[in-house]
Amino acid sequence: MRFRHRDGTVVHLGYCSNVHPAEDVDGILDQLRRYAGEVRSRLGVQRLGLGLWLPAATAHELAGDPATLDRLRTGLDHHGLEVVTLNAFPYAGFHAPVVKRDVYSPDWSTRRRLDYTLDCARVLSALLPDDAVRGSISTLPLGWRTPWFTDRDRAARELIGELADGLAGIEAEHGRLIRVGFEPEPGCVVETTRDAVTRLAGLAPDHLGICVDTCHLATQFEDATEALDRLQVAGLPVVKVQVSAALHADDPSDPATREALASYAEDRFLHQTREPRGGRVDSRDDLPEALAGHRPLPAEHPWRVHFHVPLHADPAPPLRSTRDHLAGTLDALLGGPVAHTDHLEVETYTWGVLPEQVRPEGDAGLVAGIASELAWTRDRLLDSGLELLQEASA
Repeated sequence: MRFRHRDGTVVHLGYCSNVHPAEDVDGILDQLRRYAGEVRSRLGVQRLGLGLWLPAATAHELAGDPATLDRLRTGLDHHGLEVVTLNAFPYAGFHAPVVKRDVYSPDWSTRRRLDYTLDCARVLSALLPDDAVRGSISTLPLGWRTPWFTDRDRAARELIGELADGLAGIEAEHGRLIRVGFEPEPGCVVETTRDAVTRLAGLAPDHLGICVDTCHLATQFEDATEALDRLQVAGLPVVKVQVSAALHADDPSDPATREALASYAEDRFLHQTREPRGGRVDSRDDLPEALAGHRPLPAEHPWRVHFHVPLHADPAPPLRSTRDHLAGTLDALLGGPVAHTDHLEVETYTWGVLPEQVRPEGDAGLVAGIASELAWTRDRLLDSGLELLQEASA
């Protein structure tokens, strides 16, 4: 879906395909048929945005094989889909039985991360609609915080410099601007917008910036307006936004609340948990640690959990989501006279690990859930004063 901001910026909205487990081209083409095309039909729009996740091996294949890339482009067109953004955070195996910290490897101190990201940029430059102003790619915030020594930081800075040069080269060769956004995430070297300013200010702003994940922003108890102002002052553009909501518990000391939280503790993904205390944010790296580890969180103040919950409906009481924080973030980004971003990607990748009683049933249930999230986001954008463009270009 496309919208026009009052300043004339065309804002793209889609959903991230990392919710689907496909890791090769045939699997991706099948997920376009089973899910993305059906979501578009359910929403009744001519063209729907899809934020593709391409595992490293598939990105490399597509970047080096024009015939296979043409197959993908044809499949997207057939199902009424457009791609202006890629998710290059998970390298591979994002739906393995256990992912946890593996999602942060390889990190930005390794050349494999650079090569993967540039492969994604080459693919995206070929998939962009002719009338798209730019493409965007999200990537991890350098790496997990431990171990992260001076030598790793130095290596990462050198590789990020090569990334900027590589993106400039792709733009010169193909005439398409691709920007990469580093995505602050709890527990990482860059986990907040303050860390982003400290560690990433001074990047080449034409090609590098920040991906704001609204679940991460809320989990860290960051005020959206202050965070966006901080990035703007530091000269860090918001390259893209992942539209997502975190899990919120008002009273984590309450037995019923703790039981409800425990139902969200699962084996695949890491669910960093945060509690504000005395002007700082106390942290645990996973929900089971926060509940009953050797050093559980005190549970004297509300908790937020890095668990991407569906946008359109709160979890059952006594839990809720950070949907209000998300709505405020969208308004801060797009409700004013200037659009602070033009790429929005709904990223609820956790449908398959939700508590069993709220997990969608089959393909139809997942399609309905994703469509409902996109409809909720569409309505929030309209409330912020954006105009829905009914006839998107093919």
